[in-house]
Amino acid sequence: MKIKQIFENNKEWIQEKLKKDSDYFSNLSKGQDPDILYIGCSDSRVTAEELMGVAPGDVFVHRNIANMVPNTDLSAMSVIDYAVAHLKVKHVVVCGHYYCGGVKAAMQSQDLGILNPWLRNIRDVYRIHQAELDAIKDEEARYKRLVELNVQEQCINVIKTAEVQKAVLDRGIAVHGWVFDIHSGKLIDLKIDFSEILKDVMKIYHLDS
Repeated sequence: MKIKQIFENNKEWIQEKLKKDSDYFSNLSKGQDPDILYIGCSDSRVTAEELMGVAPGDVFVHRNIANMVPNTDLSAMSVIDYAVAHLKVKHVVVCGHYYCGGVKAAMQSQDLGILNPWLRNIRDVYRIHQAELDAIKDEEARYKRLVELNVQEQCINVIKTAEVQKAVLDRGIAVHGWVFDIHSGKLIDLKIDFSEILKDVMKIYHLDS
């Protein structure tokens, strides 16, 4: 796509919005009050707002390679803190997707330079669940299962943060694990039961207020 075309698209988008609501942009500029923090993958095929069918202002979005939530990533930690403590979101969603390039790279024994420290987080997920994953003989099925387990572990990383722990206790914030199936377009709720996970996490990672 040519860069010039993007600005033409922008003009058309503005006109389309103003036709439906002449106050659209003046209202949008007043501030944001999203209910959802969405943590997803940077993959160009997976756009948060489009796959959920939501509009600007509805979702606070953070994206990186393979939808990771490492505690050493100040960007992810800052986003979670701001969304939970200041925007008061009601839901935190970690959304992975099948055929994720980051997950695939982590499954291979390759030196990928600067990506190595980042992919190590995914390899840690494989290590934690190695018995289950190694028992899956079909490589594609194992790949897809690692995508799901990575989402689960990143949700656990979300729960480890102080602000989310406080929000769970104070106002019942919910954490969700989803996967987007690129082949079908379906959004899949992994229906992870966080009640027991939360108890285990709080035993070790609980932070007194």
